[in-house]
Amino acid sequence: MPPSIRLLATFLLLAPAVATAQSAPSVYGPRLQGFEYPHPVRTFAFDSQRQSLEMAYLDVAPTATANGRSVVLLHGKNFCAATWESAIEALTGAGYRVVAPDQIGFCKSDKPERYQFSFAQLAANTQALLASLGIERAAVVGHSMGGMLAARYALQYPDAVEHLVLVNPIGLEDWKAEGVPWQDIDAWYAGELKTDFDSIKRYQREVYYSGQWKPEYERWVEMLAGMYAGPGKQQVAWNQALASDMVFNQPVVHEFGDIRVPTTLFIGQRDRTAIGRDRAPPELATRLGDYPALGKRAAAAIPGARLVAFDDLGHSPQVEAPARFEAALLQALEAH
Repeated sequence: MPPSIRLLATFLLLAPAVATAQSAPSVYGPRLQGFEYPHPVRTFAFDSQRQSLEMAYLDVAPTATANGRSVVLLHGKNFCAATWESAIEALTGAGYRVVAPDQIGFCKSDKPERYQFSFAQLAANTQALLASLGIERAAVVGHSMGGMLAARYALQYPDAVEHLVLVNPIGLEDWKAEGVPWQDIDAWYAGELKTDFDSIKRYQREVYYSGQWKPEYERWVEMLAGMYAGPGKQQVAWNQALASDMVFNQPVVHEFGDIRVPTTLFIGQRDRTAIGRDRAPPELATRLGDYPALGKRAAAAIPGARLVAFDDLGHSPQVEAPARFEAALLQALEAH
């Protein structure tokens, strides 16, 4: 056989293996050990629910003249502290100290085998972290699930919050009360075990971004998928199942009228996020996650709240249009 033919035959035999290797997902570990954050990651060690835990966080000093103020950034369920990368640069560049934790059960933080997840508990964990850093009062910015947590934090520790900013928070409606069927944690877990790069990307494209996609979103999908791609997948999925149960069963929306801190809502109008829509009857599914209406309703319920609408953006304004989001955020913070 001529050398050129042998070379071609060898290539054809190896090609499937090469393609498989190239398409194999990154494996980052259950605590994102292999994924690099934009700033040094620190850990806060504390005891909670009869166990010792580590909470990862970023604590980034101002890069401009310090204004003496701090901002706490709370991530969503499908996000991490690293997702705030651009916002951190903008805030520190404006003189703010920024703290961005990964909540217990998420990203680079511990994922315990047993933990009673509640927004009150996560708020207490966050408060303990801030106390350890000597931060008595801060602006609290919460996105997605982090918005539910930020609202609970403001209700629980009003004196510690100088300004509450909710960025497309989930939980602006009570899905269970609306008629979405309840499911147990084993069912949540079974669903989480199916998570991979393709399922994450498909969900985010359809629900977060109105069917549109940009290459820069891929990094954050890969970050999440990397926790599910290797050893420790079950640990990650179990904690996410516990978190999903918390989100579904612990609405904060009914207490919006009790929030007593200055509040700004940033609402991407193209967002359609609704937990449990896939289990809801068709008629109900079509009307869940109507963020244009939900944002207005939330702003009316929270005393003195201000609503900032992004007509052409979806669930993650800070990812879709960082410069616009950051300009709006800085304007809101400087107004208080």
